[in-house]
Amino acid sequence: MLGGFLLRWLFNTLGIAIAAWLLPGLDVSGARGAFVAALVLGLVNASIRWVLLILTLPFNILTLGLLTLVINALMLYIVAAIVPSALKVKSFWGAFLGALIISVLSTVLSGYIFMPAPGRL
Repeated sequence: MLGGFLLRWLFNTLGIAIAAWLLPGLDVSGARGAFVAALVLGLVNASIRWVLLILTLPFNILTLGLLTLVINALMLYIVAAIVPSALKVKSFWGAFLGALIISVLSTVLSGYIFMPAPGRL
C-alpha cells in the first residue's frame, strides 16, 4: 500500500516536472519543488477535487466530461497558491495543459506499473 502511494507520488512528480519543462506557463523550483508540489497536489485532489466533481456533476455531464479538465487546472492553481515557492502558474492555459500532461502521464505510468500481468486476471 505504501509502495503504491510512493509510486503514484513519483509519477505525479515526473508529470509536474515534464509539464513545467514543456510549458512556459508553469514554473517549478527544481526537483524538491516538484516533489512538494506533487505531494500537495495529491492532498488537494484527495480532499477538494471530489467535492467539486460532485457539485459540478450536471455541468460535467452536459459538457461530456470536459469540465473535469477545467477542475484539474483549478487544482493546479490551488497548489500554486498553497506552495508558491514550489510551483508557479502563469496562465489558465498553462494550468490547463499542465494538468492534462500530468493526468495523462501519471495515468499511463500507473496503468503500466499496476496493471496485472496477462494470465493473472
